[in-house]
Amino acid sequence: MIKNIQKEMSDTKVKVGISHGDINGISYEIIIKSFLDNRIFDEITPVVFGMSKIASYHRKTLDIKDFSFNIIKRPNQANLKRPNIINFHEEEVKIDLGKSTEIAGEMSLLSLEAAVKSLKDKEIDVLVTAPINKENIQSEKFDFPGHTEYLARNFETENYLMLMVSNNLRIGSITGHIPIKDVSGKLSEELIYNKINILNESLKKDFAIRKPTIAVLSLNPHAGDKGLIGNEDAEIITPAINKAFDTGILVYGPYPGDGFFGTSNFTKFDGILAMYHDQAMIPFKTLSFDTGVNFTAGLSIVRTSPAHGTAYDIAGKNQASPASFRQAIYLAADIFKNRQMNDEINKNPLKIGQTEKNGDDNK
Repeated sequence: MIKNIQKEMSDTKVKVGISHGDINGISYEIIIKSFLDNRIFDEITPVVFGMSKIASYHRKTLDIKDFSFNIIKRPNQANLKRPNIINFHEEEVKIDLGKSTEIAGEMSLLSLEAAVKSLKDKEIDVLVTAPINKENIQSEKFDFPGHTEYLARNFETENYLMLMVSNNLRIGSITGHIPIKDVSGKLSEELIYNKINILNESLKKDFAIRKPTIAVLSLNPHAGDKGLIGNEDAEIITPAINKAFDTGILVYGPYPGDGFFGTSNFTKFDGILAMYHDQAMIPFKTLSFDTGVNFTAGLSIVRTSPAHGTAYDIAGKNQASPASFRQAIYLAADIFKNRQMNDEINKNPLKIGQTEKNGDDNK
């Protein structure tokens, strides 16, 4: 039964909506390069919310031949075997490669808004966001530290988690884009407990791990060293871990970050929770910079992005690798299918359980 569901999900093509990010960075380069290999269309149907003229400019600048977008007006017109683009803006736009400009920020937001609307209307299945400049996109409509918070507001979610993913390495951060000086004051037993629950549910639903194991990192060096270097680990983090463990979640810690990543300990867990942004990002990008993906766990929709920024310094130089962006596309499709499989199993758990008990997945 489960194998039948898995096969049905694997045979389904996922319609991937893509917001084009900052037009002066490497977004179009990594988008175009991701679709140069036609094998990607066996699994997904891409729909870019962008501008065909800008795409053409980048293609010519990069001297990429034998590539073009299929221009459509609605996602339901998408060609299943080609990269598709919806022109959300028809007027001429000035491109300044490698520079942060006001118009680039405006186009980033318009693309994101168009993609989000399409996602809400169920015209696309998932969203992959190309890198934005978090400064030039700021406006009355976008007053957020980044994509994560914007999407959480749009899909009315307060409990979410920025999760960095590369193969079997998955690292989330308890706190988000806040100054280091504010991290300790932001932490609470309730917050950590909630993030543990979000990660646990995501590992089961989004990554199809039946009994996930989770490691929680300490805030202070040596996990506080019994109060010598801070009390947060003993008074806030450990109680949250114990509370979650008592509910049946296989969560352990707090582990000092240096030893945890300095040894192979991090490979023994399905998910890891850090206390703050750089505690998660530094080891993750050191280990997986070229293939890392940013996934927003806890949302009702699936959103991923590459684990890098606009890379203004190499924009237009044909030096950007599409590996992270391509992995973001594949991960979004995989998570979407895992959620479908999870929903199917939950619809008829008794039949699934009986099938497993009988040792026959094909009836």
